[in-house]
Amino acid sequence: MFDTIAPRYEVVNRLITFGLDARWRTRTVRALGLPQGSVVVDVATGTGELSSVARRAGFEVLGFDLSFGILEATTSTLPTAQCDAAWLPIASGIADGVVCGFALRNFTERAGCLAEMARVLRPGGRLAVLEVGAPERAVTRVGFDVWFNKVVPLVGGAVSDAEAYRYLPRSVAYLPTPDALREELCTAGFSSVNRHLLSGGLSQLIVATKRGRP
Repeated sequence: MFDTIAPRYEVVNRLITFGLDARWRTRTVRALGLPQGSVVVDVATGTGELSSVARRAGFEVLGFDLSFGILEATTSTLPTAQCDAAWLPIASGIADGVVCGFALRNFTERAGCLAEMARVLRPGGRLAVLEVGAPERAVTRVGFDVWFNKVVPLVGGAVSDAEAYRYLPRSVAYLPTPDALREELCTAGFSSVNRHLLSGGLSQLIVATKRGRP
């Protein structure tokens, strides 16, 4: 599916988020709280937008994605490799930070992927996961539901692939609850798990620290 939508992926993202996705990515990278020169791994890097933000922040970035087609669509010159998120081809403890944008709900083996993110992080390393959210205020939630479930598939179908953007709203059902995700992260080896709602809850940012002494 991602191979199919790769050529228009970022165009559609801009349209369906009204450009807010750029702000959310910047917030995600800042949430790492790491010094310049740190090594950051971007899991499910897609077309490299989040990696590019991390590089501009002064980080050394490695990107990985399962979709070879979407890796081909990137204009970034940052190093990338095609692989499964549950089997990252790098040594344990090599990364100071891990970021992951809008992919958590697509992992069929989420526990394995979270454990792998913990494995490649050094003790004390930081994780920042950006995902879609849902506004908590009732009025805003109604408007969001109409946009996300009705309008987004139409926009995606007009600009890219209709079936892929019918899947997008449905994929939210695969997200765990905040409490369940916190428990999964703790099981994977993280602590200090915090969740932040962005833009009134349109997206969510989960930040955690790899257990152990730096």
